[in-house]
Amino acid sequence: MGLLTEVEAAEATGKTAEIYQQAEQMMGYVPNALKMHSVNPPMLEHMWEYMGTVMNHPTLSGELFTCIRMLVSIRYQCEYCIHMNESMLINMSGYTLEQVAAIKQAPETAPLLDKEKALLAYVVTAVEDSNAVGETEIETLRAHGCSDVEIYDALKHGANQVAGDILLNAFKVELE
Repeated sequence: MGLLTEVEAAEATGKTAEIYQQAEQMMGYVPNALKMHSVNPPMLEHMWEYMGTVMNHPTLSGELFTCIRMLVSIRYQCEYCIHMNESMLINMSGYTLEQVAAIKQAPETAPLLDKEKALLAYVVTAVEDSNAVGETEIETLRAHGCSDVEIYDALKHGANQVAGDILLNAFKVELE
């Protein structure tokens, strides 16, 4: 629960109920972070569709996006998202506690493809200071084999995570 009145699974109807059912099937429960968006059902639907697009990205791994969320959340001190994404890396991707701890200290240790490691570093830098990145970094990413779509999608995800962290922190959404 948080500070806003969310729709609980037992009370959900229509598209909200459908989304909750899909979350339950995928994750075994309906995360409070998802319930937060039920305050505005069209935004809940938009967020759910976006997450589906990210998790089924045609060229980038779910692990990359999970690492992005975890590292951005560390920067923005969102304990909910730090723990949620740590759990996803361990329970869904098979990472060890030691691997997750290492990624938090040195993102380049993430067991990702080289181009994904480059994207991860870029996103972490850009989210920290968007003026600190420019043409040189984009050219470096392209040299690693990243397409413009991949560069956009990775940074868009990091930027969206900042907004998510702000919402979860401000509305005091509790970890399940």
